Amino acid sequence: MINKKTYKTTFSQLFIKMDNNLASESSRKDWYDRYYKILFLIPIVLLIISLAYLGYFFNKHGDFMLKDVSLSGGTSITLQGDINIRNLESQLKSKFPDLSVRSLTDITTGKPVSFILESSSTPEQLKPEIEKALGYKLTDKNSSTEFTGPSLSNSFYKQLLFALLISFILMSITIFIIFRTFIPSIAVIFAVFGDIVMPLALIDFLGIRLSAAGIAAFLMLVGYSVDTDILLTTRAIRTKGSSLNSRIFRAFKTGSFMTLTALVAILPAFFIVSGLPDSFRQIFFILALGLFADLINTWLTNASIIKWYCERKKIQ
Repeated sequence: MINKKTYKTTFSQLFIKMDNNLASESSRKDWYDRYYKILFLIPIVLLIISLAYLGYFFNKHGDFMLKDVSLSGGTSITLQGDINIRNLESQLKSKFPDLSVRSLTDITTGKPVSFILESSSTPEQLKPEIEKALGYKLTDKNSSTEFTGPSLSNSFYKQLLFALLISFILMSITIFIIFRTFIPSIAVIFAVFGDIVMPLALIDFLGIRLSAAGIAAFLMLVGYSVDTDILLTTRAIRTKGSSLNSRIFRAFKTGSFMTLTALVAILPAFFIVSGLPDSFRQIFFILALGLFADLINTWLTNASIIKWYCERKKIQ
């Protein structure tokens, strides 16, 4: 049997705990209400810097990205066997400044099994110089050669960019159909746009040459990015029964968990599995950059716009 003193103590502890929870929630609400417009400025500044760098890059290179042989045209020669690749690269760089060298490694041992040399030069120009540097003839047994014409590669590149543009336009139309209001729809589209522009600017800064697989990764980013933005906007505008800050915070917990789960799946494949082809590693790298950008653009940009919109429209 519970005595009267214990009964009172238990209820006192319960009320103290409830008061502490309410105080904590109130403190969190006051903090977010005070600073959410300032948080909005962080991704805006990053986006402006990214766009400015892309403009500088386009003015310098005549395009928004560096393209590999699959998109610009040229020769790709794969060499088999034990080769001093650094010595070979240093000998060829003077005659072929645009030469790029990649290695393919064994997944189990991590040792290089072949090397891929790419250049915009023709096979007739590149192959004799490689043979001269190696000291032996290249045959079908110790090498393979692929050549892609510039016109074909350029046509393929334009088709990929057109597919990326169409996917973005269709995504935008779908968002407008779902929400049927201008500002929430623009907020989602703006966040997805930032998820594409920021990784592209960083890739250009790092000097990475994009392949067809890299552009396909940007296509995938459109789908990855829009999920969390739709989750946030739906929870904030259409869900009832709790405060606006609580709905945004619950959406943040769910959406950030989704993004972090995807990152946990992608990053080990990029950093640990060294035997993956470069095209796969490029896909994983671009997706990882895009997901990091999505954390910023969704929960700082989109969330701030949605909160401002809901307060203005008195959606509580």
